[in-house]
Amino acid sequence: MSPTPDDLIPILSRDAPAPGGHYSQAIVHGGVVYVSGQLPTVIGSPHDPAAPFDTQLRRVLANLTAILAAAGSGPDRILKVSAYIVGGENWPAFNRIYAEVLGGARPARSVVPVPELHYGYLVEIDAIAAQYPE
Repeated sequence: MSPTPDDLIPILSRDAPAPGGHYSQAIVHGGVVYVSGQLPTVIGSPHDPAAPFDTQLRRVLANLTAILAAAGSGPDRILKVSAYIVGGENWPAFNRIYAEVLGGARPARSVVPVPELHYGYLVEIDAIAAQYPE
């Protein structure tokens, strides 16, 4: 049986930047939250690809956390993360900050080195999470 449009719930958090294209911040289906790739953008601010990697990663994780909250989930409910980072030299900082922000949560994870990202940013993350039980 195919899902109906009523089974797919788009998420739009006011605490994260609005989508810049033809996609939703996240979609919820069957208690699972699928978060679109998040760049280190800030609501109401111009693009800032020159920001240090640490700053960019914290912005991405803040956007991800805000979208999860709007979807009835949180970092402790993340099942899988895919992170795309420019520059292998950023991997240690990624691990340190990621662990700091996620705390005891240890979702499945892929970290993919890439040559470049949109707007010249250094990190993008998408995720799959479970909603909190009602």
